[in-house]
Amino acid sequence: QVQLVESGGGSVQAGGSLRLSCAASRNISSFDTWAWYRQAPGKQRDLVLVITSGGTHYADSVKGRFDISRDNAKNTMYLQMNSLKPADTAVYYCNLKTFNPRRDYWGQGTRVTVSS
Repeated sequence: QVQLVESGGGSVQAGGSLRLSCAASRNISSFDTWAWYRQAPGKQRDLVLVITSGGTHYADSVKGRFDISRDNAKNTMYLQMNSLKPADTAVYYCNLKTFNPRRDYWGQGTRVTVSS
């Protein structure tokens, strides 16, 4: 079992930056995927980016603006968001998965609001 706690959300003007953090209750290096998702009001939860064994994969809408990183020593992963747009307004969730056995862990979400 692992608990994930996101932080770093808030309100920012368009063009600004935020860095979200996802702190895990135990070592994260053994997971198979590390990801950030977001859910805008009235919409489904969508993948923003993910680290897999094949590399880092980005949603088209965030390419060149967002990036993910991990600090295994701190059991924390980050989402660096630059050049933010109002369309980025959403609740952001971190997610860790293992494939064998199948496990799926989510944080509680952190809200990001981008104003024009």
